Amino acid sequence: MNNNLALEKKYRKIITALSIIIPIAVAALFGVNLRDLGFNVEPLTFLPPIYASINGVTAVILIAAVIAIKKGNKKLHEQLNTFAIICSLAFLLMYIAYHMTSDSTKFGGEGAIKYVYFFILFTHIVLSIIVIPFVLLTFMRAKLGNFAQHKKIAKITFPIWLYVAVTGVIVYLMISPYYA
Repeated sequence: MNNNLALEKKYRKIITALSIIIPIAVAALFGVNLRDLGFNVEPLTFLPPIYASINGVTAVILIAAVIAIKKGNKKLHEQLNTFAIICSLAFLLMYIAYHMTSDSTKFGGEGAIKYVYFFILFTHIVLSIIVIPFVLLTFMRAKLGNFAQHKKIAKITFPIWLYVAVTGVIVYLMISPYYA
């Protein structure tokens, strides 16, 4: 077995594990409020506009990465996608920190807008889970130099990741009037 195939097999196991562990950990931590457990922590209520902005930045970076590769700038494309992964990780850490220190905000809209909000929120959450292995596989294939397979999966990864980033901003804008 050649070295890249062995590495891909090893990385696939790690990607599978992360794709399961991350959503489970986020779901578990989402239900933990440090103040309810007796910790004297201030609610991190300043975080939602920051992590929403990071989602917006991620969307712009993803578009810039596609433009870079279409212009043949592989190095910039790689740097932008690496930065997009870092932004997504920063978002995730801030999101968890906010929910571990603050009470959840209920959407206060009524009528049709309520259904629009919950549809966007639901698709955002589901696709944010689904995109994890896609992002990691796409990144791994590029790092291993398997550009044909990278390009093939990137055509699936990009629109899902972009949708998650954009809808993260939309969800924030829709719920922000109801923050306490």
